[in-house]
Formats: sequence, C-alpha cells, structure tokens
Amino acid sequence: MRKTELLIPASSLEVLKTAVFYGADAVYIGGEMYGLRAKAKNFSREDMAEGIAYAHARGVKVYVTANIVARNEDLAGVEEYFRDLKKLGPDALIISDPGVFSLARKVCPEIPVHISTQANSSNYATYNFWHELGASRVVAARELTLGELAEIRRNIPEDMEIEAFVHGAMCISHSGRCLLSSYFTGRSANKGECTHPCRWKYYVMEESRPGEYLPVEENDRGTFIFNSKDLCMIEYIPEIIGAGIDSLKIEGRMKTALYVAAVARTYRKAIDDYRISPERFRENLDYYRKEIAKCTYRQFTTGFYFGPTDETAQIYDESTYVKEYTYIGIVEKVDREGRCMIHQRNKFSVGEEIEVMIPDGTNETYVVKALYDGEGNPVESAPHPKQEIWIDLGGKLKEGFLLRRAV
Repeated sequence: MRKTELLIPASSLEVLKTAVFYGADAVYIGGEMYGLRAKAKNFSREDMAEGIAYAHARGVKVYVTANIVARNEDLAGVEEYFRDLKKLGPDALIISDPGVFSLARKVCPEIPVHISTQANSSNYATYNFWHELGASRVVAARELTLGELAEIRRNIPEDMEIEAFVHGAMCISHSGRCLLSSYFTGRSANKGECTHPCRWKYYVMEESRPGEYLPVEENDRGTFIFNSKDLCMIEYIPEIIGAGIDSLKIEGRMKTALYVAAVARTYRKAIDDYRISPERFRENLDYYRKEIAKCTYRQFTTGFYFGPTDETAQIYDESTYVKEYTYIGIVEKVDREGRCMIHQRNKFSVGEEIEVMIPDGTNETYVVKALYDGEGNPVESAPHPKQEIWIDLGGKLKEGFLLRRAV
C-alpha cells in the first residue's frame, strides 16, 4: 500500500498545535491574503513562521494555501507574497490558478506545488498535464467516485500524488467554484469571501402572485434546497486507501480546535487500525462513528464517492449544526498540585463532568473539584470567554490535552 497522509486544517496557531498533537501528518493553513477562507482567523507572518517551526520539529508538514482565482490586480501582490513565503519554508503551496502557479514556479521553484480542488481536476490527462508542468500533487475534484480515482491512479506517474477530501462541509458548486455569493452580496467565493448563500432558506414565488411564497417542500418553513450534508468517509478507509489516494484531507479551516481534535484523532486511529489489520478496523467501526459525531456536523453523507448523489444528500429543514459537545479549552500549563490552566472557551462550573481527550483515542471523565481565576481566587464557574482558569480535576493532565463537555 502507498503511504497514507492525514491532512488536517488549521485556522490559527493554537489549532495547528492541536492538529499536530492529535495525529496530523500534515497541516494546511492560510496566510492573511490569497487563500479561500478570508473570514478564518488565518496566520500572520509571525504565527506562520512559529507554526512551521513547531510542526517541523515534530515531523509534521505544513502546506500554505494561495488558491484564489486571481485577477490582474492580484498578481504583483501574489509574487511578493511568494518571495516572503520562500523565507519561511513551507512544505508546499496549494494553488488553483495557472497564472499563480507560474509565479510560484518562478519565485520559489524549490517549494512543491499542490493543485487545489478549485482547479476542477477530474481526469488523468489533467493530472498528467500538471505533472509535466512540475506539480507534485493534485487535489481531486470532489465530484469523482472511488472508481474514477482508482483509474486516475493507474494512469499517472508513481510520483504524482492524489489528495482527496474525506470529511467536512460540501459545496453546492462544482469543486467549490461558485458565483452565488458574489451575485447576492458582492463578495466572491473565488477570492475567499463566500457568505454561504447555499445555507440560506429559499421559497418559490409565482410571477403573477407577488408576495405569495410557495414552499418548495410542503411546510411553512421554506427549504434549504442547496444545503448539503457533510462528507464523512470514516467507515470507508479501506476503500479510500485501496483507490490509491495518498493524502486524506479534512475540510474545516474555519472550525474550532474541538472539531480538529475530534476529527484528527478519529481518522488517525482508523488509518492506523487498518494498517495493523482490516479486522481491527472493522471491530472499531462503532467507536469511529461515535467519536466522529462528537464534533459539530450537519448530518453525514458519502458525497460522490459511490456514484451520483440523490435527494438524501441534502438537508431541507434547517442549516444549523448538530452539536453534542462543547469546547472547554486546551491544557496550557500544569502545576505541581496537578491543577491545569486553560483559557476557557465556553462556560462551565464546579461539579460538572468534563471529558479529556487523550491522543491515543481514549477519553477520561472527571468531575470539576475546584476552579481558580488567574489570581488564584476560588470561583464557582468560568463565565467569561478566554478567561484564564485553573482547574482541579483530581488527576494530573498533560499540556495539549483538550477538554470538552457533553451538551
């Protein structure tokens, strides 16, 4: 079998460290410009330098997105951006635009280029085209089946890598190329500013009956006719690996550390279990299903991997996430008494049960015995976001452990 990479998104330095801690082989991030997640926190130059150094010290690769569909006015800035990235030494650039690709090859030819899913690569001739130009990897169009990906693998050079999304939000448009956001709000999805109109509620109105709205479905709430379920291939790791996919990519550069920890840890264990033995993988299927549902999601689908989608791949009655767990925080320090310090993300109180995520896939449950603020004063709860809190759980934790609470 080919080596399988687990590729995890990171919206910030904190989330990058979480991805590394919970099992990522590689992390993809965006700078403050030229990526397709302009609303994500993204990385300043200083954070990017620290993140790359942190990941490299632990044997983890970092890929930087520069996958906008560029306009004339972007090109000079893109070239200067690449000159700066060259000094930081990321392991690859993720690019969709041929002009941006040519600038990358001119400015920093020593940095490998991965072709973004935005480039709509859906056949092996396209893969070979990019390989001849010097790309080392292509991110598959999301509309491909496992059979098509296996055929691509058979018809491209051994050193050409295939990356494919296996988990996360789906887009209503072909490989993410969408004009809805630009049409409705003037904010282009192809420049990283998508307002996600595919998640909005829509009605039908007959021309001669203005103001008389006809629900697309027979109810009084309208319908979310573009609202796809989230992709989840955790149960099909054998099929994914068998198709010759080199990198299993998780969507979510705007998601929290809780999402990243839950997804990274679960896919890490599933890949490793299958590598040990197919039987071990099958025995743990229930575990994978339960753990992957502990991150936010919109119901799950297998997307196009097993053929064209049908009406069951959509959600028609709402656009909200399913949320079974709340993110409490990440252990940043542990004192001699075993108390751990976090900057809390959601309110919790003395006496509540907290679940600690261990990187090996296990969870440990503790009751909060006591809480202290940053000055050491005892408090009954932690109500303020990002408040420094010291927690006594009656057990010694380690830095990097993520804390969550069942909703």
